[in-house]
Amino acid sequence: MSPAADKPRHRVSRVPDRADYDLETVGEILDATTVCHVAVIDDRGFPVSIPTLHARVGSTLFLHGSSASRLFRTAARREVCISATAVDGLVLARSVFHHSVNYRSVVLFGSPEAIEDEDGKNEALRAFTEKLIPGRWEDARQPAPQELKATAVLRMPIDEATAKVRTGGAVDEPEDYELPIWAGTVPLRTVAGEPIPDDRLLDGVAEPGYVGEYRDARS
Repeated sequence: MSPAADKPRHRVSRVPDRADYDLETVGEILDATTVCHVAVIDDRGFPVSIPTLHARVGSTLFLHGSSASRLFRTAARREVCISATAVDGLVLARSVFHHSVNYRSVVLFGSPEAIEDEDGKNEALRAFTEKLIPGRWEDARQPAPQELKATAVLRMPIDEATAKVRTGGAVDEPEDYELPIWAGTVPLRTVAGEPIPDDRLLDGVAEPGYVGEYRDARS
């Protein structure tokens, strides 16, 4: 169990049997999703929710953005709510009311802190890069000092988090099972297409093997 599983603000009240407070489950969903949404009350008192990349290393979540971002400047000084979702299927029931989706989602609460030192930023940026395409970090040019300065990286411990998962088929009203209406699940997944070489790629530069491995794994 997560050490903060008894805190009320992230306890699931709607369909609580789908909730999971285990760090391993939360981490698996964070690893499976590319984009999260960071919600915060900004300096003007407005609620703001911004999509951004995230990466996880153990029990720490990293967020990536621009140093000029108002969101990142604000999030580093107050509490935030972070959510990420993977949609796995469309669930078609016999009634419109009971249509649903299969999904895996996480919601986290916490107070991020900005990473200021170059080593810490590089560690986080490596995690982001390797999450997107394993093997890319060592193959590409490393960030220059001015690029690190222009990049904001926040880290937040994953100690107050909830996973919520729906699986399975349609759940209809008992009398609706007698209706001659098709019901079932349409699975959804993200797949990788054929890589498109950059227009200014130098002659003789071959596609790296890890790109093909990634495509094959996601096809």
